[in-house]
Amino acid sequence: MKPIDEAFLAEVGLAAMPEQKKRDFLAFVQEELEVRIGERIAKGLPEVKLNEFDMITDREEATKWLEANRPDYREIVERTIRELKEEIRANSSKLMNM
Repeated sequence: MKPIDEAFLAEVGLAAMPEQKKRDFLAFVQEELEVRIGERIAKGLPEVKLNEFDMITDREEATKWLEANRPDYREIVERTIRELKEEIRANSSKLMNM
């Protein structure tokens, strides 16, 4: 997954956002992506598998687990990012004026 950073903001039309707003917005976007991706990955997994995943603390181990238990997870991540970018672009003028 590409980082959620200044390049991301430029891509969605928010490069001119004031610095403090940028930091806050980037943190919000990161959190929102984690929630959306988590919900989509969890969908269809049995509770025992979700509990198994919750116990993982190592990023590399989590990736291996996802590859084994949710082989479509990379597609889910990319699709979710693409959809969020589209939402942000559609509302960029509103976001700049907040």
